[in-house]
This record gives sequence, structure tokens and C-alpha cells, in this order.
Amino acid sequence: MSVPLLAVVGWSGTGKTTLLQQVIPLLRAQGIRPGLIKHTHHQMDIDTAGKDSYLLRKAGADQVIVASEQRWALMCETPQQPLSLAQLASRMDAASLDLVLVEGFKQEPVPRMVLWRRGVKGEIDELLDDWVIAVATDEALALQVPVLDINQPEQVAEYIVQWLKNR
Repeated sequence: MSVPLLAVVGWSGTGKTTLLQQVIPLLRAQGIRPGLIKHTHHQMDIDTAGKDSYLLRKAGADQVIVASEQRWALMCETPQQPLSLAQLASRMDAASLDLVLVEGFKQEPVPRMVLWRRGVKGEIDELLDDWVIAVATDEALALQVPVLDINQPEQVAEYIVQWLKNR
């Protein structure tokens, strides 16, 4: 996949989803077409029990596409298979995207922005590695990468725009 990936990582409760909700429209306003891959540790099922697609998937179909005029979704069963970010990203339509934002996947070797808030469990040092390109935080930190204000989504979005331009 030739579309750049940018992971947004941080400890639970840091506000990853909230910040992305604010940043995505700002990126779109700059003409950037973002996609998103979100990792969750929770059991999830986007299908509705009792609907045809649910019944057919539960009957044994390993992959099911549900499609309408408004959207489509591909559901894949992944028993005994570790999730691969590269494999998930390859399923996206690269021709219609300029960037894929990734929420989570802390261990994947892709550029990432770390989110850090005062008082959230876990240490920031555990999130810092050679893949970190910036940190968005509510503290004044002295780091070797740019430090952004986590409470200023415009600043975060502008950093992402410049990062894309400089790639």
C-alpha cells in the first residue's frame, strides 16, 4: 500500500478517539482524504444478531460484505490469526485515500504520534521509540521530537499536513 500510515497511540483514557474526531474534519478541510484503522481489545461485532448477514456469517462464511447505496463493510473472521496492520491497510482503497490514520497498534513499525496526558496511567517513556515523530501532550516536555498541544486539534492537524508534505 502506498498510502502513508500514521498511528496515534497512547494509554487508555488519553483521548485518542476524541482528538481524531476533531482532527479528521480539519484534515478534510485541507483537502486530505483520511482513512482510519482502529484497534480494539474488546469483543466486537458490527453485525446485528438476527439479520441475514449475521446469520450467514454465523453459518460459516469467513468473509461477508454487506453493501448498500450509502456504504459497504467487509467482515472477516480471524480465529487464531494475529491481526496484521499491513494486511488490514492493504484492504483499503489506496486510490481514494491520502493518509490512513491508525488508532492503536502501538507495537507496529509505522510512524506514530504519541498522546500523553498528565495523570493517565502508564509512563510516557514506554511509548517512545524510533517510530515516534511527535508527541501531543498537556505538559511541557523536553523531547527529541516536536511537542504539540493535545488540546489544540488545529495544531495537531497542521503538523500532520506538514508531515505529509515533507514525506
